Amino acid sequence: MIGVSLLGATGSIGRNTLDVISQHPDRYQVIALTAHKNIARLREQCQRYRPQIAVLADDSANAQQLAQQLKKTAPETTVLTGADGLRTAATHPEADQVMAAIVGAAGLAPTLAAVAAGKRVLLANKESLVMAGDLFMQAVHRNQATVLPIDSEHNAIFQCLPNPIAAELTSQNVRKITLTASGGPFLHRPAKTFSSITPEEACAHPKWQMGKKISVDSASLMNKGLEVIEAHYLFQASTNQIEVVIHPQSIVHSLVTYTDGSVLAQLSNPDMRTPIAHALAWPQRHTAGVPSLDLPALSQLEFIAPDHTKFPCLSLAYAAIATAGNAPAVLNAANEVAVSHFLQRQLPFIAIPQIIEACLTQLAGPAVANLDDLLETDQCTRQYAMQHMRNLAYQ
Repeated sequence: MIGVSLLGATGSIGRNTLDVISQHPDRYQVIALTAHKNIARLREQCQRYRPQIAVLADDSANAQQLAQQLKKTAPETTVLTGADGLRTAATHPEADQVMAAIVGAAGLAPTLAAVAAGKRVLLANKESLVMAGDLFMQAVHRNQATVLPIDSEHNAIFQCLPNPIAAELTSQNVRKITLTASGGPFLHRPAKTFSSITPEEACAHPKWQMGKKISVDSASLMNKGLEVIEAHYLFQASTNQIEVVIHPQSIVHSLVTYTDGSVLAQLSNPDMRTPIAHALAWPQRHTAGVPSLDLPALSQLEFIAPDHTKFPCLSLAYAAIATAGNAPAVLNAANEVAVSHFLQRQLPFIAIPQIIEACLTQLAGPAVANLDDLLETDQCTRQYAMQHMRNLAYQ
């Protein structure tokens, strides 16, 4: 049996992971489940999968309530809380694999803990690489951990490379990698109307069902920008080796172009269970519950160059890579603050890239040496973003 800890079990990635695991009960055992504060869903998951530990990240009162409820229905599950609980889940000795699916900067510390423990890390928390790319990859190599990407685009690239975890792209005769983007809900919406975009409109993704934060990132193309940074670190790719194209059908998830002119692509229905099942089973494969493509039913596949003027967040991500140092961490923190305030109707959609650019201009600096310095950069950026919003009267 393969032991699996799920960091962020109640979110969409966590739920899809449990769905795949459910299809192979003789192969996987759930060791730990964690949630931010969704006690009802975590309780249901514990009752079904009977993990050794369950973790609520931020509310000890809810944890006490959960512990009382599970005494009768899942007595084998111990309830833990906070950062220490997340670290325990990430490093549990019986967890062979750790699904890192906590959204945002909050997922960095437990994901790094799993890496430090030498785990096989199924990385859905792209912010870990965006914030701490060099530190993260150094820890991977130092602790002989294995990182398998869960983002459908990076998982597709992983599948198309001959030796994806061992060497930089040039040594594999790769000319470029191409990340596809759906274009989000505003692909064809005139830019002059962006000032009136509402959170409900931004969260109405045409293809994927995702959480609110990642949905807004998709609408602004910042999600693709974060994926560009992730690919830069994960595959040792320079910015001129990473291309983004809009592909509204979300069938081709990414492509790899080789020096001989060959282009390999990974295609599947837009369902996150496919990359999750691939990473869980790698280097083997097993069923994911996803139907195969019906190629004759695909009327057309479109590929469109992104409009960097209409979606400036994508250019800001490329700029953060070029600036290097702490710039990707600054970009990530500024974006999280801006998106949060947009969702609370305290910031217009068009102001998201403005806040990010202001933070990069003011705070981008040399690379950080350790996790404490990185977290200080993150906190300083959030404070500056808040102050900048107040100064511009967005609040």
